[in-house]
Amino acid sequence: MLRRRADFLAANGGRRKPMPGFVLLVRPRGDADPAIRIGFTVSKKVGGAVVRNRMKRRFRALAADLLPAHGLAGADHVLIGRAGGIERDYGLLERELIKALGALR
Repeated sequence: MLRRRADFLAANGGRRKPMPGFVLLVRPRGDADPAIRIGFTVSKKVGGAVVRNRMKRRFRALAADLLPAHGLAGADHVLIGRAGGIERDYGLLERELIKALGALR
């Protein structure tokens, strides 16, 4: 899990795939560790604390379901929430994340 601001800034220098509900950033770390790390960010533009926390919970569930099978080993992944993402169906978000990970592979 990404927690430090420096990790998020480094991931911002990687590849990005915008989708209707989120933006996915992926940056290979280049170290020998094959672990997949994930971070989430949702700005105040999206909504209040309740909305932002709900969106992050949905992102955590998506990551737990999909990253082990579709994520890039040895890379940092960051999901940035967009304003329309909270209303989107969970199944649609799953398909969009799989599509985004495939495009960045």
